[in-house]
Amino acid sequence: MSKFLSSLYSALEPYTPGEQPKDKAYIKLNTNESPFPPSPKVVEAISTEVINDLNLYPDPEVGLLRDALAENFGVKRDNIFVGNGSDDVIAFSVMAFSGRGGRLACPDITYGFYPVYAELFGVNLTEVPLRDDFSVKVEDYKDLGCPVIIANPNAPTGLMLSVEEVEALINQNPNRLVIMDEAYMDFGKASAVELTKKYDNLMVIGTFSKSRSLAGLRVGFAVANAEIIRDLETMRFSFNPYNINSLTMRAATAAIKDKAYYDSCIDKIIKNREQTKTELIKLGFKVLDSKSNFIFASHPDYSAKSLYEELKNRGILVRYFSKERIKDFVRITVGSNEQMQSVVNEIEDILKG
Repeated sequence: MSKFLSSLYSALEPYTPGEQPKDKAYIKLNTNESPFPPSPKVVEAISTEVINDLNLYPDPEVGLLRDALAENFGVKRDNIFVGNGSDDVIAFSVMAFSGRGGRLACPDITYGFYPVYAELFGVNLTEVPLRDDFSVKVEDYKDLGCPVIIANPNAPTGLMLSVEEVEALINQNPNRLVIMDEAYMDFGKASAVELTKKYDNLMVIGTFSKSRSLAGLRVGFAVANAEIIRDLETMRFSFNPYNINSLTMRAATAAIKDKAYYDSCIDKIIKNREQTKTELIKLGFKVLDSKSNFIFASHPDYSAKSLYEELKNRGILVRYFSKERIKDFVRITVGSNEQMQSVVNEIEDILKG
C-alpha cells in the first residue's frame, strides 16, 4: 500500500471476484453468469438515437427503468431503486441503514461482499452460523435488533428460505429492517417481493446479472416502501446521481419487458441444474439442494481444491473457496446442456484416476 492510504483502510480485505484468466479458452462456470445471450430486444434498444445522445448526462431519476420495474412487480416508481449492479444497492443499503458504528447481521457462509462492506463502512458485523446442513434458520435471528441481510437463495450453498420463512423473519421485529438479496431468486421462483406491499421493514434486492444475461451492463434494483427508497436515493444523490448510464437504462428496460424470452432461458437452466445434480450424485457427490443457477458439491474421496485445479487444467473453470466450513465443496455455475455434459464427463474421468 502507499503511504497515502488512510489508516482506516490499511487492514481492509477486499472482495475477491471469480478469476478471469485469458491464457486460453475455458468453459467458464465460476461466476454464475448466464450461458445465454441477452434478449434480441436488448440489442434493438441500443439504437443509434441513444448512441447519438451520449454527449448528454443520463436521466438521474432512471425513470424509464424504474417505471418498467414498477410495472413488472405491480408497485409504484417510488417503490423502486436502481443501482450499478446489486453490489451498488447493497453498498448504499449498508451505509444508509447501518452506518459507521452501527450494526448488521448476516449468515457466516454467504455472499462475500457483506463482510467487506461492513469493514469498509465501519459497521459492526454479526455473522450468524448456518446450521450443520448449511441452512439458514429463522429462529437464529430472533434476538437480533440490527438490520439483517440474507442472500436467498444463499450463496454459495444455493439453499433457499420459503416465503413463509421470510415472513416469519420479518415478523420477529417490526422495527428491524430485513434485506433479502434475491440475486438468484428467478431460479427458485419464490420471491418475497409481494411482501414489500404488506411490510414496511422489508427490502428485496435483485439483479440483471444472472437470469437476465446482463452481467456486463451492471444493473441492480431494490423494491421496498417509499420511505426506504427515499433513504437510498439520498445516499445515491450524495455519492453518484448518474450511476446508471443511458445505454444501460434502455437495455435493462427492454430486458425487463421481454419476460417470455428470459422465462425460457430460466427454465432451461433449471432443467440443466437438476439433471447435473442427478449425474453428480450418481458419481458419489454430496450435492446441496440448490435453487439457484449453480451447484454446490463435495466428493468424499477427492478434495475440492484438487478437483478445481484439475478441471482448470482441462479448460473448465469452477469456483473453490478456502473458508474452513466449505473447503470441501466446489461451486459449479449451471451453463448450457453441452457445457454441463462436458463437466460431468471430465469429472467422471478425473475420479477414475
